[in-house]
Order: sequence, then C-alpha cells, then structure tokens
Amino acid sequence: MDAAWEVARADGLAGLTLRDVARKVGMRPPSVYSYFASKHAVYDAMYAQGCREFLGRVSRLDLTGDALTDLRAGARMFIDFCVEDPARYQLMFQRTVPGFEPSAESYALAVEALESLRAALVKIGITAPGALDMLTALTTGLADQQISNDPGGDRWLKLVDEAMEMFLAHMNTRTRRKVR
Repeated sequence: MDAAWEVARADGLAGLTLRDVARKVGMRPPSVYSYFASKHAVYDAMYAQGCREFLGRVSRLDLTGDALTDLRAGARMFIDFCVEDPARYQLMFQRTVPGFEPSAESYALAVEALESLRAALVKIGITAPGALDMLTALTTGLADQQISNDPGGDRWLKLVDEAMEMFLAHMNTRTRRKVR
C-alpha cells in the first residue's frame, strides 16, 4: 500500500500502474496480481485505508457541545485531512479515476464517516434537510480551492471559521423560520 501511495503522489492517481508499484517493492509485475486482482483493486484498498484514517481522526475529535466551536473544529480537521494529501483527497472525495467505484465494503466506511457527521450535527441542533449536503459542499469546496489554487499556503484555510459562522447562522435562521 505504501508503494501504491508513493506512486500516486508522485505520478497522480491516473498515473498509477501495477508495474510501477511492483518496481517500488522489488517485485516482478505479475507477482502483484497475487495481492491485487486489478488496478481498481489497488484503488479500492487505498480508498478503504483513507477512510479508516479519516475515521480515526473523527474518533479523536474533541467536541465541546458548543455548535460553533464544534463546527470549526470538525471543518478544520476535515480540511487539514484533505489538504495534507491531495492524492488521497482526490481518491476519496472526487471522481478522478475513470471507472473506479469503491467496493461495498470500502464504501461502507465512507458511509460510516458521513453518518458520524450527521450525528454530530444533530447533537448541536442542526437537523434541517440538506444541512449535511451544504456542510460537505462548503468544506470540500474550501479544501479543493486550497489544494488547487494555493498548495502549501493558507488562503482558503483562513476562511474556515467564517464559513462555519455563516453556515451556523443560516441553519439557525432556517430553524427560527420553521418554529414560527
């Protein structure tokens, strides 16, 4: 797996070949097939590994119960996770590999992460339909902008707190409108 990530980070996800992975680990290319049936099987294993890493971060997130504080912390954790490894971000959150779809087992890990986010939103009182979609659009948008337009910088990272303030204000306004 380490060799596959090395190749993906150096040559891009689309540039990953089993031949290059085999070379990295000192194997002949046909030997790699005893571990992975195809290049998509390698991508699937990488996807699952990325999901497990993300779930580990989620489990270590220290939530306070204060809506804004928790939104900021969660958004920063997510965006940091994305920005620190653009190849992993692309594999997990974009569709950059033609024809690749994670297996049901790997995708279940992503669903688990999304459900934990939904549960965290409910804990801070955000239950509006579409709230989760809006939050993921905001955070992946910030991550994508940071990776694409200011790699190594902080131009979009500096917007995280303000974006979460706007998101919470919007959700609170929607809730107040419903109550009336």
